[in-house]
Amino acid sequence: MSAILSSLISAKDRQQFRDDGYFVLPGVVPPAHLAMMREVCGQFIAAYDAEMDAAGQTQQGINTKGSRYFIFNRHKGTRLTEFIYSDLMAEVCRATLGDNAYLFWEQFVVKGPEKGAKFSWHQDSAYVGTPHRPYLTCWVTLDDVTEANGTVYLLPYSRAGTREVVPHTAAPVTGELEGYFGSDPGDPVIVPAGSIACFSSTVLHRSGFNRTPNWRRVYLPQYSAEPLLRPDGKLAAFAEPFLVNGVRRNGV
Repeated sequence: MSAILSSLISAKDRQQFRDDGYFVLPGVVPPAHLAMMREVCGQFIAAYDAEMDAAGQTQQGINTKGSRYFIFNRHKGTRLTEFIYSDLMAEVCRATLGDNAYLFWEQFVVKGPEKGAKFSWHQDSAYVGTPHRPYLTCWVTLDDVTEANGTVYLLPYSRAGTREVVPHTAAPVTGELEGYFGSDPGDPVIVPAGSIACFSSTVLHRSGFNRTPNWRRVYLPQYSAEPLLRPDGKLAAFAEPFLVNGVRRNGV
């Protein structure tokens, strides 16, 4: 770990994570990793579009051609592991989770030009379905993000009134979970490409529409301090060891 990385996350950032559940690191992703993630994202989008064209469809599952894409858990066999298990992400995990970190989930979330949908207030932990230690979401911007192109809004614990998982209901049309119906708009994350919003899985967050003529692409690796299980006892997703008792097991 370099001296630069060891000082990347300040004492103020760590305190904000404890108090509010999040902190933001503007412009920290190395240019080579940023370019790689953009390239891999483009390849996956092209593959989905080709499948939809071949089938004469504009929608495949929750992916809609030219509008929105959720491309998840495709890192194996790709260069995404270079970023997932990088020195940068090791430092982020140490600062938030401690000496143990496992890759839990990863996905691209893409909003198309002037079409990308909004997402309601929710906590990521609500999707696990069983009590667990909060995990970490790393919201990595592949483009500059603003309120105009559908950035994420975070609701600090102090204003949410809780740091626990709250009851969620499924939206009637989309089926997405919703967990907050108050008037607080949250704090928008407005940062350049190559930034990371690091937030706990119990932080309420939402995102807006993309009203710009450009794509809004985000890569989202998530890490847990221990393997996460579903109610049936099976793994909720991945449990790939990254840090074990402070020792790196992946990305060495």
